Amino acid sequence: MLDVQKIREEFPILKRKINGHDLVYLDSGATSQKPESVLRAMDDYYRNNNANIHRGVYDMSVESTRMVDEAREKVAKFIGARTEEIIFTRNASESLNLVMYSWGKKNIKEGDAVLVTRLEHHSNFVPWQVLCKENKAEFRVWNVDREGRLVDEIASVRSTETRNDGKVKLIAMTGASNAIGTLVDIKKMVEMVRSKNPDVVVVLDASQMVPHMKVDVSKLPVDFVAFSGHKMLGPTGVGVLWGKKEVLNKMEPFLYGGDMIGEVGLESTTWGELPNKFEAGTPDIAGIIGLGAAVDYLESLGMDNVREHEKELIGYALEKFKELGDLVTVYGVDNVEEKGGALAFNVKGVHAHDVAQVLNNYGIAVRSGQHCAAPLVTSFGVSAMVRATFYIYNTKEEIDYLVEKLKEVPKVFA
Repeated sequence: MLDVQKIREEFPILKRKINGHDLVYLDSGATSQKPESVLRAMDDYYRNNNANIHRGVYDMSVESTRMVDEAREKVAKFIGARTEEIIFTRNASESLNLVMYSWGKKNIKEGDAVLVTRLEHHSNFVPWQVLCKENKAEFRVWNVDREGRLVDEIASVRSTETRNDGKVKLIAMTGASNAIGTLVDIKKMVEMVRSKNPDVVVVLDASQMVPHMKVDVSKLPVDFVAFSGHKMLGPTGVGVLWGKKEVLNKMEPFLYGGDMIGEVGLESTTWGELPNKFEAGTPDIAGIIGLGAAVDYLESLGMDNVREHEKELIGYALEKFKELGDLVTVYGVDNVEEKGGALAFNVKGVHAHDVAQVLNNYGIAVRSGQHCAAPLVTSFGVSAMVRATFYIYNTKEEIDYLVEKLKEVPKVFA
């Protein structure tokens, strides 16, 4: 189990006061806070090692290159990948767009179908929607039931007929909904589609998985995995794309220039080897080093412990919210084994943004809106939701405080 009080001491921002109250940060699904070890790693780089990588034979350049290489190795080990399969990007959104541009545009043709789930963040929904329009392919959406689980039949929301007809060439799916927390049975769902087309390519958005549970890409039936550093205690500005080496080698680059070059001639240019092929220009060196430090921190905690703590918190929150009766409506599954650390809800008669503003007055930071998942949120018949997301530094006492202050919301608008 996690020593949460000790963990909290390692996050300086948690000492902040908001409107005279202790900060209760319940928005880690949007971005996590950063421990001292990550802040120190980035600060140390800029103070003592700041030099471009792969550019020089002088000491600082060699040191910076080594630090980036070590961070890549840490990330690869963390998710069970080969080092050369780890591509550093700006964020998960860029990782997913890279796959769309470099794999999708070449391989998705007229008459093909792309299947996305209704659980998706816009970053794993819109790129495929745009691609299908441009390439005249069919864009299909795998629907969810009233609790936010994927339905057992692969039916488009625009049709009642079963649509697992072998035309699907790519599945874009999340492992965990950022909006309502639904955990997806990846193997089961992929097997359903591959029963008709064994060669279908699977793109997994693991932004809400990798920070919260053990992920081993070598054991998943997927071809690409995307996630962001800033949701797993690392800095903003660095993301990861993992892809199978044999697939990445067949893809064209996404951006051009810098270290992705092999040789340049007047008539033609060749590309570098993996991972350089997809990393044009100077990367966020400090961010990559910070991500490596974040991986070290999570490894020290143990990802099984991280997940158990999350399950304990979400289970406790679901029970405490029952005390609020019909004051609140909670969305999504209520089984902690099927749920990540996101709790989506609305307060009766009060808009989600107003709820979030009132809670902010008490120092509570929650998200409100459609959570970059409009097709999912609106499927529940609402235009917006409030979302509390929990992580390693959150406590049951904070959940008690949240429930207590939710009782104050209707009084403000009485």
